[in-house]
Amino acid sequence: MTSIELFERLIETLPTRLRAISAEKAAAKPGPSHWSPKEELGHLLDSAANNHQRIVRARFEDKLTLPGYDQNRWVELHAYQHRSWPELIEVWRALNLQLLAAAHSVPEGAWVHTCTVGDGEPATLQFIFEDYLRHMKHHLTHLGVRVDDLQ
Repeated sequence: MTSIELFERLIETLPTRLRAISAEKAAAKPGPSHWSPKEELGHLLDSAANNHQRIVRARFEDKLTLPGYDQNRWVELHAYQHRSWPELIEVWRALNLQLLAAAHSVPEGAWVHTCTVGDGEPATLQFIFEDYLRHMKHHLTHLGVRVDDLQ
């Protein structure tokens, strides 16, 4: 299965699995300095938005340099803790469908374009996309959402 096929499967399957988490559990913070599931899913929204930009821009330009982002400040700014769980799930789905459309548009030769994010090392667009999927699966697993059966 290709990375794009795995991504399609995640987008198709995960909203139902996320909806199985109750609103109460989604709002529960394990500690004052830890994210609730709502905030952790919100972090994935921010990640999708940033990675969409990386894919679109690196598709057209090689050796691109883009800023990183302060994930904690973004989560705070978007006030995910105070938003509805079903809304966050729908936004997750919509943002990832947008990112998928961008990934589908990347010609084979552009997957080797490099991009430097923040003070990181240059990475290929293929690596950035696959790292995005690893990052997403890591957070979803942390939320208790089963993802291993989708590979």
